[in-house]
Amino acid sequence: MGQEYKYTNNLISETSPYLLQHAHNPVDWFPWGTEALDLAKREDKLMIISIGYAACHWCHVMEHESFEDSTIAAKMNSNYISIKVDREERPDIDQIYMDAAQLMTGRGGWPLNVITLPDGRPVFAGTYFPRENWAKVVDYFAEMYRTQPGKMLEQAEKVTNGINQLEVPELNETGAPFSSSLYAAAGKKIVESIDKRYGGRQGAPKFPMPAIHEFLLTQNYFISNDSIKEALKVTLDGMADGGIYDHLGGGFARYSVDETWTVPHFEKMLYDNAQLISLYSHAYQVFGDAKYAQAVRETIEFCNRELSDPSGGFYSSLDADSEGEEGKFYVWSEEEIDQTLGAESEVFKAYYGVSKRGNFEGHNILERKTTIPELSSEFTLSEQEVQKQIDVSKVKMMKVRDGRTRPGLDDKVLTSWNGLMIIGLVDAYFALQNDDYLDRALKAGNFIRTNQIQSNGQLLRNYKNGKSTISGFLDDYAFTILAFTKLYEATFDENWLHDAKQLKQYVDEHFSDEKTKMFYYTSDQDEKLIARKMELSDNVIPASNSAMAEALYLLGQFFYNQDDLDRAVQMVANMEKEITEQPYFYSNWAKLYGLMGQQHFEVAVVGEEAQAKKIELAKQYVPNKILLGGQDEGSLELLEGKLSKGKTLIYVCENKSCLLPVNEVSKAIGQMVK
Repeated sequence: MGQEYKYTNNLISETSPYLLQHAHNPVDWFPWGTEALDLAKREDKLMIISIGYAACHWCHVMEHESFEDSTIAAKMNSNYISIKVDREERPDIDQIYMDAAQLMTGRGGWPLNVITLPDGRPVFAGTYFPRENWAKVVDYFAEMYRTQPGKMLEQAEKVTNGINQLEVPELNETGAPFSSSLYAAAGKKIVESIDKRYGGRQGAPKFPMPAIHEFLLTQNYFISNDSIKEALKVTLDGMADGGIYDHLGGGFARYSVDETWTVPHFEKMLYDNAQLISLYSHAYQVFGDAKYAQAVRETIEFCNRELSDPSGGFYSSLDADSEGEEGKFYVWSEEEIDQTLGAESEVFKAYYGVSKRGNFEGHNILERKTTIPELSSEFTLSEQEVQKQIDVSKVKMMKVRDGRTRPGLDDKVLTSWNGLMIIGLVDAYFALQNDDYLDRALKAGNFIRTNQIQSNGQLLRNYKNGKSTISGFLDDYAFTILAFTKLYEATFDENWLHDAKQLKQYVDEHFSDEKTKMFYYTSDQDEKLIARKMELSDNVIPASNSAMAEALYLLGQFFYNQDDLDRAVQMVANMEKEITEQPYFYSNWAKLYGLMGQQHFEVAVVGEEAQAKKIELAKQYVPNKILLGGQDEGSLELLEGKLSKGKTLIYVCENKSCLLPVNEVSKAIGQMVK
């Protein structure tokens, strides 16, 4: 028999784990949809729109304190229509009401709790409220709507106008050409914002921000200098050594609450780990540090082990909490480690900075505090013996940890985040030359093809229990297009490129703003919200517009489509002011700006050994190249006439003009890397 619940609300039929967490609250929650929205208008009731996600610690706290409380629920049920939103499923709704929170309070975060008029226009927004405060908020606005509705209408109009004016781009009619000084200045500003001691942005909390460091890696390739290298290394080392990284199970937590990367907010998100696989793969190519390769391998192992759906997709996240405590699954007392490892615990404890006192509420979060050579000297063991002891100890520790109560899993599959994961896996395949990574990327790519792409070219966003119910947003399309171009480069299977092109055509038809040449976040086929927004600033994930510009720039080269290339250049030109003034928040745009200012190479590999030579070519970090080819010429224009019987030739081309072909990878690299 299943568990019996005192309360069950309208969320019970949803697939989102976050919504299902609230399905037995006494609050009469609705999912976002016409039923709730029409009911609010019909009954002339204010709405409470409460937005969060499954791995959000403070969302759980507020649920327990307020939404499980029958007294608070009674107030909400009598005066409001209450709607729960999973921000990961509906980022379009989250974006609008987060803008409202920023306008009204100057800050945002989750849980996001918004009070709106019956038509959805916001009058109040805030984040976490303790029970007593939330009760006052609910009473105050219910009374105000009874006694001063005009005042609330005035506030709603003001806020809604503000929302519609935020992040509105302008067409840069000069389409300014590349400026090397602007590009260098953007990098200098970012480097100056980096914490020179610990890496990451100065202060706390610290977020990984992969797009920032991808920009720095790219800039370092073109205008290498010590300050860029130092900013990269201190951050990459700080994260890989710190407590934000799971030294037993692999994978990175969402952020560190301190400036030293020691104490993570323990939730693990697919989008972070996907991008960090790419970042550390590229960093390994550039710096050759084995620590970076280890981070890639272990993070992929974590994603395969704990975030893999049998369908081929990847799940969204792991919660920070288990047994109601944040981080309980991951932390250790010194005594537990001694009991688990016996005589071998001393080396392990020295390596990971374990002490009786601990570094987190009397417990230890593992941090790498020394090196294998230093431990070798300290314990008079060979480096091989030390490494073996650490490896064996990690297996024993994982066995104990696997017996603990696991954090909650958000097992919905999101298309955009899976696109990022496919990109990460292919980047890792190129850097570490492991065929398993490509196999897993292809499995995820085929999942999107089979389940998420519709016959009319439309893409769906979510998948759970065999169902996909939400139309894709711009990030779903952009990251899937980028993922499919990567899969083409990894396999030379042109079907991936043609699928990417079909998705691009759907975006052109249904997301485009012809006036500014940018793209809306939602399609013209979707429900109309109180604002139709564009996502322009790069955050923990690149903005969907900067990712789309990158997708157009790549597809324009593969298919010789000048319109796509021109549009990508125009989109970047539109953001020139932001790149100049705030590169930290427009870092993917800045990376693309830099790439557009350099030579760009189309590298064609044609002949029987095309696959082997391609993977060798991909091993080196050359950000301003695309790879194309195969055992025959295929259908791409650039490959025409390049097959030479009995030979495998590499053509390094620039702007449709090719140098003399070579048959050795080192010579081809030499033609690109002057």
